[in-house]
Amino acid sequence: MTWMCGCYGLVLLVLGVMGQKLPTRDEGLFQMQIRDKALFHDSSVLPDGAEISGYLFRDTPKRYYFVVEEDNTPLLVTVTPCDAPLEWRLTLQELPEDRSGEGSGEPEPLEQQKQQVTANEGTELFTYKGNDVESFISTSSPSGLYQLEIISTEKDSNFKIYSTTTPESDQPYPELPYDPRVDVTALGRTTVTLAWKPTPTGSIMGQPIQYCVVINKEHNFKSLCAAEAKMSLDDVFMIAPKPGRDFSPFDFAHFGFVPSENDFKDRSLTTNRALSNKMSRTYIPKPKVADMQKICIGNKNIFTVTDLKPDTQYYFDVFAVNTGTNMSTAYVGTFARTKEEAKQKTVELKDGKVTDVFIKRKGSKFLRFAPVSSHQRVTLFVHACLDAVQVQVRRDGKLVLSQNVEGVRQFQLRGKPKAKYLIRVRGSRKGASTLKVLASTRAGGKQPFPALPEDTRIKAFDKLRTCSSVTVAWLGTQERNKYCVYRREVSESYGEEHRRREQNQCAGPESRRKSEKVLCKYFHSANLQKAVTTETITGLEAGKSYLLDVYVVGHSGHSVKYQSKLVKTRKYC
Repeated sequence: MTWMCGCYGLVLLVLGVMGQKLPTRDEGLFQMQIRDKALFHDSSVLPDGAEISGYLFRDTPKRYYFVVEEDNTPLLVTVTPCDAPLEWRLTLQELPEDRSGEGSGEPEPLEQQKQQVTANEGTELFTYKGNDVESFISTSSPSGLYQLEIISTEKDSNFKIYSTTTPESDQPYPELPYDPRVDVTALGRTTVTLAWKPTPTGSIMGQPIQYCVVINKEHNFKSLCAAEAKMSLDDVFMIAPKPGRDFSPFDFAHFGFVPSENDFKDRSLTTNRALSNKMSRTYIPKPKVADMQKICIGNKNIFTVTDLKPDTQYYFDVFAVNTGTNMSTAYVGTFARTKEEAKQKTVELKDGKVTDVFIKRKGSKFLRFAPVSSHQRVTLFVHACLDAVQVQVRRDGKLVLSQNVEGVRQFQLRGKPKAKYLIRVRGSRKGASTLKVLASTRAGGKQPFPALPEDTRIKAFDKLRTCSSVTVAWLGTQERNKYCVYRREVSESYGEEHRRREQNQCAGPESRRKSEKVLCKYFHSANLQKAVTTETITGLEAGKSYLLDVYVVGHSGHSVKYQSKLVKTRKYC
């Protein structure tokens, strides 16, 4: 069989050049041709038994031609749309009588065939319109000149064509099992487990097969090239140049042309604009990588997709890929909606009462405050015991506060009659969060939490350090509060990481052993510049490490711990 083709303007040239006859399948010639990628890359030549890729401009058809030399020849033609629905038609133009015998290799008969194609539409064998992978197959085709015409009426589009005269022996596409569906076997909030029957091409015929799974939020795909086209960066390449601007050699090479430098210099402005206008198309933006992904998993036929979003619909497609030929077959895809996040119970806050809240790592909690009486303002206290947390407050659905809170913070919110407040607290990414929350509509009175200075560090004086004592200082406020100091001996290996893990500001003096208590004292200063106090801690052992803590206790008994301080006595004095 002789294979050849051409586009409207290239029919005369290609048919004239490819005038010699070939046997139905010269395997040596076929293997040589198939290795020559330049021959088939988006060109107009259809090899026997290999898949080619092509590109269509919208509303601009391409015609492919090939000659079947002998009657009763099997024939298979498969067209795979990649970006958009295609219309394609296969027609037969019978050979003239002098072509039915032994071929002479002369080009004149092909010129006659060309004239017949131009003057005669031929016999229509098959037509199709859509975006499915569709095939024409015949076990006994007559000799003649075959024409395949393809057009895309929606947009510029990629496509693939596979044609062969030995369909029984080739079998390039992996075969689907008797049940080609993809099943969802397990469903979670962020995971979906898929399973499918293995292809006989791998399990029975022993061909090299791998499975590729495509996940997206829009729709299922009918071919792997359709999914890859959606993900491809080629869309970026296809941004149209401005009218009057020339194309680069790279642009033409992408479409299968390899022009010389002189070709670019000699082209007229009219030709340049015509091509530029042909390139001017509207393209769908490339989807975000996070919204679509392709994962090839080897020959496993069970796969769990992870890192999905809760309560979101996803589409899943599985493709069996013959790694020897790089040709693929699509299973019947499926879709599923991940489960919703577990609904959390909303914690009710009581007016003027402290509520303890625990949040898992990266988790969140909802608190609701609904004052019984009318009010002018709401005072909200938040005490983050460990790492910083994010606090959001909505009054009757409207966001009125969004802050990161570390330590103790107080917020004043304007009130409204019968208003209800929804408080959302998001925990830390580092670990679990613990906090105390209080909401109150009562004006005046003593505050539940003690006032804190901006700096809650404890400072140790190295020059005052002895073998049995250390001297430390910390800042106070203008409010008279009670301060209690505790000490604990720690090992030499105790470091900042241990100290950070134990830094729970909400754990009060009641959690400490009596033997660790050093002293308690009251302190305040009307002048903030002088609101600092010192204390010398005695009775320590030489060369030992100690962890010091200072607790400030409020009027209602709630306490806050300053940042712990690691100190060490001198070993020699």
